[in-house]
Amino acid sequence: MSLTYEDALSRYEPVIGLETHVELGTVSKMFCGCSTIFGAEPNTHTCAVCLGLPGALPVANAIAIESTIKIGLALNCSISPWCRFARKNYFYPDMHKNFQPSQYDEPLCGEGHLDVVVNGSVVRVGIERVHLEEDTGKNTHVGGATGRIHGADYSLVDYNRAGIPLVEIVTKPVPGTDALAPEVARVYVTELREILRTLGVSDVRMEQGSLRCDVNTSLMPRGATEWGTRTETKNVNSLRSVERAVRSEIIRQAGVLDAGGRIKQETRHFSETTGGTREGRSKEEATDYRYFPEPDLLPIAPDPEWVEELRRGLPELPIARRARSRSALGVSAEDMQAMTNAGVVDLVAATVDAGAPVGEARNWWMGYLAQLGNSRDVEATELGIDAPQVARLIALVADGTLSATLARQAVDGVLETGRTVDDVVAERGLRVVSDSGALTSAADAAIAANPEVADKVRSGKVAAVGVLVGAVMKSTRGQADAATVKAILLERLGVSE
Repeated sequence: MSLTYEDALSRYEPVIGLETHVELGTVSKMFCGCSTIFGAEPNTHTCAVCLGLPGALPVANAIAIESTIKIGLALNCSISPWCRFARKNYFYPDMHKNFQPSQYDEPLCGEGHLDVVVNGSVVRVGIERVHLEEDTGKNTHVGGATGRIHGADYSLVDYNRAGIPLVEIVTKPVPGTDALAPEVARVYVTELREILRTLGVSDVRMEQGSLRCDVNTSLMPRGATEWGTRTETKNVNSLRSVERAVRSEIIRQAGVLDAGGRIKQETRHFSETTGGTREGRSKEEATDYRYFPEPDLLPIAPDPEWVEELRRGLPELPIARRARSRSALGVSAEDMQAMTNAGVVDLVAATVDAGAPVGEARNWWMGYLAQLGNSRDVEATELGIDAPQVARLIALVADGTLSATLARQAVDGVLETGRTVDDVVAERGLRVVSDSGALTSAADAAIAANPEVADKVRSGKVAAVGVLVGAVMKSTRGQADAATVKAILLERLGVSE
């Protein structure tokens, strides 16, 4: 019998930690003037500096430093009055210099925390450090079944991404979350992403790699005081996958320990297909990277007055914005948490500001629009329909212009064409049929086509009228109001409900 999550937790306590990499939304790279625009032809956004050619000297990007300090302040970190870059030495094809300018024992920000709400309880996640470095290039392994180097026919390297400013946010170990560990991990990354989006420092598009998460997981036997050996699941690129990675690794490690085995300190790769992890490579220690101070870059010494100016200029952060929105919307704590988990609080609030009732705004963003987002694997904010258009849709349903079915068709049209709700309704003729003569004719046709059903209704089986309603709705392409059609049918059949 396979091990279940509950079985694993009955014998072991999980400890998690997260390392989140954020590509900053600067115009140019970390140490040179090359463009950071995503999607360009391979190896067209490169120069002597970001390729690390002999004699090229880097200059730090001031906006990247400012953005990193903002992130640290938003995460309640202390800002170092003096720090410097270090060379992190390792050898991969996508690391063209054979070292990465990073920060080691002197990060720009440290000792912070982020409070997240999980199942109504506040969990404080300690922040060990927020440091600045440059991103690597991107390997593409061609051929083979997995998209990885093993089994590939050949590999290509694109250095466009190499040198883009990259912030790494490292948590302290998070014990005591027990069965909620996977959810705590997901909620933490969700909240962190909202903070970064609010600060305007990154587009945090996980599908494009501008937000990536390494998930550390370890288990220790119940009652033990020493934490177990951790594994690091690399580059998890969706919120759902963060949660699944923790859950699957807890089950896997418990199985290894139950069988008398030992957990290896290693990196692992998460499979979206299987929901499990597979072995990567042994995990290096800091000494393996042979850090030493970067000789080509000056130390960073932020002026304390400038740091305080940045602190005063921070926007309203998500937790405060949600508290204000809950008060303004008048929703329950449970509703607010559900909207928070779905990432639609601001969208619901904006829809209400555009004139929609709170309940209807919530239902659309948590209902059909959420379904569309899940089916397309995109966030609600990226669907292609904004809050004013959803408010307009709700208004058209309220005044009887659209039925619920037609409203969903209108949404589909907006997403397909990029046109407004009114344009789609007009172009596709989606308005509810209100001509009583046309509806009466459709009702008579449905009765004539279904005499046995009509007789059942006349004999008192009123529920059977649903078949006739469906026939009329089909003949009117869903553009009739079902309640109105039902009333007309019952009238034509001489039956009262």
